[in-house]
Amino acid sequence: MNFENIKLGVAPINWTNDDMPELGGENTFEQCISEMALAGFTGCEVGNKFPRDTNVLKKALELRGLQICNQWNSYELTTKTFAENRENFTALLDFLDTMGAKVIGGGETGNSCQGQMNVPVFEGKGMLKTKEEWDSFTFGLNELGKIARDRGMKLAFHHHMGTCIQTIEETDRLLNETDPDNVFLNYDCGHFHFAGEDPAVALQKYIGRTAHIHLKDVRQNVLQRVHDEKLSFLTAVKSGVFTVPGDSEGCIDFPSLFAIIKESDYNGWIVLEAEQDPAKANPLEYAIIARKFFKGLTGI
Repeated sequence: MNFENIKLGVAPINWTNDDMPELGGENTFEQCISEMALAGFTGCEVGNKFPRDTNVLKKALELRGLQICNQWNSYELTTKTFAENRENFTALLDFLDTMGAKVIGGGETGNSCQGQMNVPVFEGKGMLKTKEEWDSFTFGLNELGKIARDRGMKLAFHHHMGTCIQTIEETDRLLNETDPDNVFLNYDCGHFHFAGEDPAVALQKYIGRTAHIHLKDVRQNVLQRVHDEKLSFLTAVKSGVFTVPGDSEGCIDFPSLFAIIKESDYNGWIVLEAEQDPAKANPLEYAIIARKFFKGLTGI
């Protein structure tokens, strides 16, 4: 009934954006991980500037008291063969296993407008339209989750704006049609709020199936622009739809979320993942805001 089993991490997307490399293009890998540690985090996810040589990466992280806790995997089960997905998945599992991570994340990008700058995120989202499409998708995800489980790791699937798993209804079906021993959730309060869902309702519903948590806040005025102007997800990010917990411009009720986590058996990482334009929102400054806010709510 406390936070003793919780560790706090941060995502490098706050410094350098994988989908839009121009955001934070000037920020180096060394600056990124040094500022993560300076802000008080003990773990991180993997970004596009991280070295893939595990010995080099381990040394750089150990110098700063950091460890890898997760990495995004782009599932393409709706557009590529299972064999292709398995090859990419197992290669990333090998890397994460070597780095000591216990979770592999990511969402379905094959049937998605997630990375398309000019496609409205709500109007152009990916869909699974038939039972056959759902069956093929959940079968593949379940099989990959079994591979992860056999390696002592958990597949934590990320519901994400613009994809076929965006809403609570879609998340329900995904979890109901996969084995709870094989497929877990990477809960993200910002994406649920963006999708029009109540983040606290979603967390209460899914906390028992959650293997990884992302926390970010949402600027409601920017989200309204996304609806009114039919903006893409990437344009929304560049416009500042997301911010960190603890920012007065945000709207999500984090005390309620932490109360749910505190009363649960959740044992894992809580990761700050609030992508913004680093030229407008200094990553270190905002990471410190979030870290202080987390400490105030958890004592850690």
